[in-house]
Amino acid sequence: MRVLVAEDERDLAALVATGLRRAGFAVDTVHDGEEALERFGLYGGGGLERASLHGGGGMEGVCPYDVLVLDRDLPRVHGDDVARRLVAAGSRTRILMLTAATAVDDRVEGLDLGADDYLGKPFEFPELVSRVRALRRRSARPALPPLLERYGLVMDTVRRTAEREGRDLDLSPKEFSVLQILLEADGAPVSAEELLERAWDAHADPFTGAVRVCMSKLRAKIGEPGLIRTVQGVGYVV
Repeated sequence: MRVLVAEDERDLAALVATGLRRAGFAVDTVHDGEEALERFGLYGGGGLERASLHGGGGMEGVCPYDVLVLDRDLPRVHGDDVARRLVAAGSRTRILMLTAATAVDDRVEGLDLGADDYLGKPFEFPELVSRVRALRRRSARPALPPLLERYGLVMDTVRRTAEREGRDLDLSPKEFSVLQILLEADGAPVSAEELLERAWDAHADPFTGAVRVCMSKLRAKIGEPGLIRTVQGVGYVV
């Protein structure tokens, strides 16, 4: 659900981020390799350091983004080094590498560095969105099916459609993302904080009531009988 765009061409970064948000992703942008590594906790004190979890050496569980859209020619820390360090740290974030170099040798080298996919510039935006969605599915828990169903509600996470008893719910990208998170929880409650973290970008104000407003719209579109229940002090559950 969350994407980090690391691209030094600011206009291109803004364009990519806007398009991905319209496609339903929560997107943050950085403009050099050092900033990208900082977002993953891999840069500090003037030097690169290995991330750890509970005293371990990997990044399992410390995965702020599902997909990193990584320009290969980043300043300060080169995109190649960003990819190497994420892989060495055990990051589960999928990497889509962007570059103006499209020769076969360049693609092979980028993939050998640890990138999961490779896209040459210039590119068609629908292809970028499709590749990011495919990488996101690969980063999710492997047991998750493309169809999520509960009480007559059917969500197709590939075609990005949701209906109840044959009625199209006409969800906005944000509403779709929130409902998908709830359905993927498989009956477990999801806190408002987790929803805000996973479905909104890093600049979302936790005091805006965005989750509450989105939940109200979702409930209205889903209709009766209601499927989303509030668990006081815990969160929301379908």
